[in-house]
Amino acid sequence: MSATPCFVGIDVSKAHLDVASRPDGQEFRLANTAEGIASLVDRLKLLGPTLILLEATGGQEWAAAVALAEAKLPVRIVEPGRVRHFARSIGQHSKTDALDARVLAHYADAVRPEARELPDQETRDLQALLDRRRQLVNM
Repeated sequence: MSATPCFVGIDVSKAHLDVASRPDGQEFRLANTAEGIASLVDRLKLLGPTLILLEATGGQEWAAAVALAEAKLPVRIVEPGRVRHFARSIGQHSKTDALDARVLAHYADAVRPEARELPDQETRDLQALLDRRRQLVNM
């Protein structure tokens, strides 16, 4: 890991992973596939980030987050509302995937939330069942 802290933001969509790092300003886009996630892990291992942030996006973030955590990289999933409020506070009202990745990296640098261990597969499966039950009860 370098002496200068590096913070990475990843905007996750169904098709892509938009990645931005700070302070070096690197940006790239990968497919949100097993191959793309493997490439993401390899690239971020070389970067040696202090923290990697992903927004909670209805479950689409889990594959990347789990792969990063399994590679022993410091990862945290954050609530989208917090990041959106932060973006507004710094005058960032536009919204694109690349901008969202930059804002996530900036949020990581400014706020410095702690990385957290992700729940294991069994816990994630149980949570998915509970979420689905909640949806069915509401219907």
